[in-house]
Amino acid sequence: MADKNNDEVIGFIASTVESMRDQMVNMQVQMATKSDIAHMATKDDITILRGDIEQVQLRLDGIEHSVSSRFEHVEGEISRLRSAVYVLGKDRPDVLRLLGSAS
Repeated sequence: MADKNNDEVIGFIASTVESMRDQMVNMQVQMATKSDIAHMATKDDITILRGDIEQVQLRLDGIEHSVSSRFEHVEGEISRLRSAVYVLGKDRPDVLRLLGSAS
């Protein structure tokens, strides 16, 4: 009976050790595969990253152009409003002071 229990315990220990060894081997294979993929992917990632940066630069250029155009439009409107206030308020020096110019 004791031999049977010993055999069962030894069998259990052996199967547990084998399972642990298999898990370790699988982990090592997965780690090697991941590091290999990471090493190979770096060149592709750099190319993808450069493409993303170029797209961002193009988008920022478009935004800059749009904001610049809008700013020029606002400057034109302000200039016209200043002219209108100047013409309408030429007899009122207090209004002309609001424009930043004294009569």
